[in-house]
Amino acid sequence: MIELKNVCKTLNKKTILKDLNLTVKRGESLVIIGRSGCGKSVSLKHMIGVMRPDSGTVLVDGDDITKLNSEELDKIRMKFGMLFQGAALFDSLSVLENVGFQLFECTEMSFSQIKRRVRECLRMVGLQGIENMKPAALSGGMKKRVALARAISMNPKIILFDEPTTGVDPITGDMINKLIRHLHNTLKTTSITVTHDMRSAYRIADRIAMLYEKEIIAIGTPAEIMRSENKTVKQFINGDAEGPITAGIGSRF
Repeated sequence: MIELKNVCKTLNKKTILKDLNLTVKRGESLVIIGRSGCGKSVSLKHMIGVMRPDSGTVLVDGDDITKLNSEELDKIRMKFGMLFQGAALFDSLSVLENVGFQLFECTEMSFSQIKRRVRECLRMVGLQGIENMKPAALSGGMKKRVALARAISMNPKIILFDEPTTGVDPITGDMINKLIRHLHNTLKTTSITVTHDMRSAYRIADRIAMLYEKEIIAIGTPAEIMRSENKTVKQFINGDAEGPITAGIGSRF
């Protein structure tokens, strides 16, 4: 469904991705793990065309999006839904207007049709009767679920999740993980999640890929990643202070 081939990206003279290769299978739930600042979110931005690589190829459903103009790229983006790290709800809009934003902007659906679709999406994420509320009146977990309802409103083929459990307590985080997995199985989408939360990764993933030093250093099922003998992978997934990732740093403390 998505393929990154030899993708390189430099930002502010710093190389973020170097010859990155990654294939996301149609219908799978792939989780990209790695430390903060390693390029996970930058990888997502390349998949959706918000960033273009300095070199390399990005294929989405067979189309090389690095060669598309703005209008063609907008059509490709209609295949995507996205859950942003901070939910990214519009504070001045109601839940109805937030969830239905793309429906209002990009379709010719009537208000009653949009309202019905919004209610359906909210019901799918376990929320009902909150259409007229504003984001300020919602808890962190509710905001995440409203944002998820917005992400699925256009029946996307692909859903991107950027740190879906950030900013919520562990119990709410686990509820979000189960909901993401349930929606993936129900809607039959292709899902890509970036996170450094291993509990979340194990809950959501069909496969896990670890991004380190600008490239994918390991990829496999959750069980395969748990059993990995790669010392860098083992340090990260176990959350150890000492190891190759922090070589030369841990000795200071």
